[in-house]
Amino acid sequence: MIRTFFPSPNLTVYIAKTFIVRTLAFLTILILVLQTLDLLGETGHVLAYPGNGNAALWKYVLLRCPQLIAAFLPSSVLLGTLATFFTLNQNSEVISMKAAGLSAHQILAPTILASVLVALISFAFNERVVTRATAELARWEAAGYGPMPTIHDGQADVWVKQGGNLIHADWVSGRGSAVRLAGVTLYQRGPSALKSIIRASGAVPMGQAWEMSNATRFDVATGVERALGTIRAAEGASPDQFTLASVNADRLSIYALATAIDDLRAAGRPTAALEAGWWHKLSGPLSVLLMPLLGSVAAFGLARSGRLFIRAVIGMALGFAYFIADNAALAMGNIGVYPPLLAAWGPFLLFLVIGETVLLRTEE
Repeated sequence: MIRTFFPSPNLTVYIAKTFIVRTLAFLTILILVLQTLDLLGETGHVLAYPGNGNAALWKYVLLRCPQLIAAFLPSSVLLGTLATFFTLNQNSEVISMKAAGLSAHQILAPTILASVLVALISFAFNERVVTRATAELARWEAAGYGPMPTIHDGQADVWVKQGGNLIHADWVSGRGSAVRLAGVTLYQRGPSALKSIIRASGAVPMGQAWEMSNATRFDVATGVERALGTIRAAEGASPDQFTLASVNADRLSIYALATAIDDLRAAGRPTAALEAGWWHKLSGPLSVLLMPLLGSVAAFGLARSGRLFIRAVIGMALGFAYFIADNAALAMGNIGVYPPLLAAWGPFLLFLVIGETVLLRTEE
């Protein structure tokens, strides 16, 4: 079976090595350009916090770069495929392979094998690095690029509505009865106006209410603020409202996201958008397997026919059409128009069929 798809080990290594090197080259160029542009737009916000300097900018780069790598790796694989096959075709190497009896799928097999390795590395990178960097950057942005809470297993900047009142927590950690809030602000509203603002350094659930420590109350009507010490307030606000208020699929690993989905489902909350995000954590890395198939149109056809460049453009158009369809389907899944499974896997299966069809019909 292996000899069927990879009849020549030397040829397999040659094509796979060329493909990986060019993919990494395109990825490096894209990340350098995009990171520079992103940093130019965000430098003012990072340096606006007193005391931030070069170290803060490097921290921003380290947290932002993994997101860019995850987002543009499939595009780099597509460009690497086009560059590899364009060169092989232009140098008549594809013709030599076909003259030796290799089929289109055998010529394509080394890039598919390399893409499997890239997909596995991409999945591990997303789970171990990207989700943590995304969550860390979100917490840092919520803190205005200043010092962040020392707690690491929670969510930042959470808003909850309780009756007619609003509750804001700078930080939420724990689950169930062990939920802890830090930097709590309770906005008590009347029928038509804000009545008072209660601020507390922390809060813990106590029966049907919350026990707030080091609380102060500002009365809007009189403009007077007074210390309250430890009080009980926000009756009716349940702990799961805080822990499930801002679940973001991009900031959680696949296991943590599955746990959050189970909690939301048990609480009777809608989970379709998060389920689509969970499935996309699998289909997203696997999208790199499509890029060699979609870009392989550049490999076939005679270079002297003058249509090689057109074939490369067609391959690029197919690849970017997939990205558009993938984002559109995920957006449809987020608003409940598509089922989660279809939103995540529909574009992948559709373009798998399209790529295979184009490959068979354009081979000469």
